[in-house]
Amino acid sequence: MKNTFMQRKPLAILVIGALIIAGIAIAGCDRQGKAAAAEANAAATPNFIRQGDRITIPQRSPLRSRLAVQAVASLDAVHALELPAQVEADPAHTTNILPPVAGKVLELKVGLGDHVHKGQLLLIMTSGDFAQATSDLQKARDALQLAKHIVERQRGVQQAGAGAAKDLEQAESTYTQAQAEFSRADTRLKSLSANGATAADSGGQRLNLVAPTSGSITALSVSAGQSANDPNAALMTIANLENLWITANVPENMLSSVKKGQAVNIRLPAYPGEQFHGTVSFISDILQPDTRRALVRIAVSNADGKFKPNMFANASFAVAQAAQPVVPTSALLMNNDNTTVFVEVAPWTFVRRTVETGFEENGSARIQNGLNIGDRVVTKGGVLLND
Repeated sequence: MKNTFMQRKPLAILVIGALIIAGIAIAGCDRQGKAAAAEANAAATPNFIRQGDRITIPQRSPLRSRLAVQAVASLDAVHALELPAQVEADPAHTTNILPPVAGKVLELKVGLGDHVHKGQLLLIMTSGDFAQATSDLQKARDALQLAKHIVERQRGVQQAGAGAAKDLEQAESTYTQAQAEFSRADTRLKSLSANGATAADSGGQRLNLVAPTSGSITALSVSAGQSANDPNAALMTIANLENLWITANVPENMLSSVKKGQAVNIRLPAYPGEQFHGTVSFISDILQPDTRRALVRIAVSNADGKFKPNMFANASFAVAQAAQPVVPTSALLMNNDNTTVFVEVAPWTFVRRTVETGFEENGSARIQNGLNIGDRVVTKGGVLLND
C-alpha cells in the first residue's frame, strides 16, 4: 500500500499545478477583457456633442479636465492712456536775445550751454546807431536846458515891462518843442536799453548786452567779430529749464479723456525704471492738420536737471472708466472677423457668443458688449471647442 501511494503522489501534484495555471490564465483573460471594454467605452464617448448652437461636454469626455471656466468679473479701475511725448522748454521762460541795433560783436562772454544770471554780461558790440541815439539824447537835453533859460529870461523881461509879448510866446513854443524832442530821444534810448543794452563808454559807440533773465544758453548763433545787422535774427536763446513742458500728441478721438489739471505719469527712455509726475496745463484749441492730433502740454518741475529739451517721453493719462465686465484675454477667440467667447448656459454646456472688446491691459480685456457680470466663460482650452 505504501508503495502504491508514493507512486500516485507525483500525479496529484501535476494535476494541482495544471489547475493553478489554468486559473491564472483565466484571471489574465478577465483583466484583459475589462481593459478592452474600458477602451471601447472611452472610444465610444465623444469629446463634445453639438446640438444646434449648444456644445455639451459628456461626463467621461477628456475635455472636462482640459477646460477652465470662471465667472466674468467687474472692473471699474482707471485706464492708463499712454501716448508718445517730447520734452520742451516753456516758451514763457524762453528769451531770444536780439541785437538792439545794427553793429558788430567785439567780445563774446558766454558759450553754448552756459548758465547765466540776470544782468550778467553776454557780449560787447559796437554800433553807430546806438551812438547816434546817445548823441541825440545829449543834444535834446542841452536844447531843453537852453530853451528853459530863454523862457525864464523872457518872463523876467516881460515882468519888467521891457519885452514884447511875442518874444515870450516864441520862447515858450521853443521850450515846448525842446521838451518833446527830449522825450523822443530819451524814449528811443530807453527802448534800446530795455533789450539789455547799456553804454560801455560815454560816447555810446560800445555797448554791453546783458542777460534779461536767468537760465541756460540753449542756442548760440554769433561769434566775436561777426556783424549783427538783422534786428530780427536772434544772437542767442536763454531758457529757464527749472520748469519744463512735456508735450504729448493726443488723437482726436481721445481728447475727451484729457482734462486741464489732470495728473499724468511720465517715463523717459533715458531713465528706465523711473517715473515722474506732472499735471496738464494746456490743451491746444486746434488740431495739427497733418496728424489730426492736439498738443497737450504737461508742466513738470526740473529742479534736478534730469529733463533735457527734445528728449523723448511717454505720458500716461489716468482715464476714469465705468464698471465693465472683464475677462482674461485667453478667453477671447477669433471666429472669422468676430471676437467670441464660450459662455456656460448649463453645467458643461456652452454657447459661442460674439463680444465687443475695449481696452486690454495686464492680461485682461474689458467687454463693452456681449457679456454681463457674473456670466461663466471658458478661460482655458476654448480653442478645443472650435469647429
